[in-house]
Amino acid sequence: MSAPAESPAGPARALPAPYVGSEVDPLREVIVHRPGPELARLTPRTMRDLLWDDLLWDERAQDEHDAFVSALTENGVRVHHLADLLAETLTQSFARSHVLHATFTPERFGPSLAPALYEHAQSLPARELADLLIAGLTGREAADRLGGIDSLPLHVGGPEALLLGPLPNHLFTRDASCWVYDGVAVNSMRYAARVRESVHYEAIYRWHPRFAGAHRRWAAGPAEGAANVEGGDVLVVGDGAVLIGLSERTTPQGVEHLAARLFAAGSADRVLALQMPSARELMHLDTALTMVDSSTFLIYGGLGDLPSYVLTPDGAGGVLVTDHPAERMRSVMGDVVGAESLRFLTPEMDARAAAREQWDDGCNALALSPGVVVTYDRAPTSNAYLRAAGIEVIEVPGAELGRGRGGPRCMSCPILRMPDTVGTAPADVPDRS
Repeated sequence: MSAPAESPAGPARALPAPYVGSEVDPLREVIVHRPGPELARLTPRTMRDLLWDDLLWDERAQDEHDAFVSALTENGVRVHHLADLLAETLTQSFARSHVLHATFTPERFGPSLAPALYEHAQSLPARELADLLIAGLTGREAADRLGGIDSLPLHVGGPEALLLGPLPNHLFTRDASCWVYDGVAVNSMRYAARVRESVHYEAIYRWHPRFAGAHRRWAAGPAEGAANVEGGDVLVVGDGAVLIGLSERTTPQGVEHLAARLFAAGSADRVLALQMPSARELMHLDTALTMVDSSTFLIYGGLGDLPSYVLTPDGAGGVLVTDHPAERMRSVMGDVVGAESLRFLTPEMDARAAAREQWDDGCNALALSPGVVVTYDRAPTSNAYLRAAGIEVIEVPGAELGRGRGGPRCMSCPILRMPDTVGTAPADVPDRS
């Protein structure tokens, strides 16, 4: 087995175990993905199947993502790039076999093409393989790589068909995995276009030296089946409480599985599930509700009050569920969060302007620490309202990235949030205290 490749920052150093105990504790480490060639696979005919509403100018999107990463690093956050983590993981034979067996299956490619693609992928250097897995492969590219292989999928699909689908949604690193207290859920994704993202995270968390053996496991990706949970619906509010949206992409079965495992480990003792409308503009809870300070939430006025369900341990390994009507949502949130009063910030604007700004990710704020958030500059009314409410707002450009329907929270997977009162910051991360 070959040794893991070094990251651009040098050899791996001893770092605190991953832990996310709150949405607003100081952010120390995060996973992001800089968009790459996979964006060029999006066309007017493919974008809907790949869950996109628009085509991005890839170079401008990359520039904007670089600005986002700069905002993080300038504020003391250690940034891990998904493509680097995947490439470093794929230097290990067990990890490579795991990913390739899950990717190049006869069910997906047929009995002739699957083994040929598998063997070709096995022969690639780790970085080239990681790039291929994310960018995808057309029929023409497969034929060029494999030579004279004959296969019915190649004949029928034609040279320009996407044989191995690209993964442009890797940009939204929040969804396919999410850290909840001392463990990680590698999530079962609702739509086929995103299932392979979970395969990559499964390998990274099992075999990359930053993560191996350092955490609990709350979910195991595609093996969870219809028990879907996506990270954009999961908010860790602290002190053993978790807030989860029942959205078009997160199912009651998924929430109950996650809650039961958290309760069994003693990592959480209450979960509040909010029943969201099934609407494209509200695909995840964090498109309409994010935490920006201790006991303070930014909320889209058009979301309204939602039916809620409080899950608690039943003492025998299962869960108890208590229903609450929509009109009690905010008081129930206060009970679950453990705060005498919660502050809900709803920017003041007319209904049409509010809907436009919500679509532009005006509610999708990423907290760097209590009362300090990163947002897109394309949500000026929300940003001004936050500042007036005492929240420090760091704006990053989002004219192009925002067309992908995901803001700064969507584009970040926190793996370490460490209160300033606990220990010291990770190596190479300035202390913000």
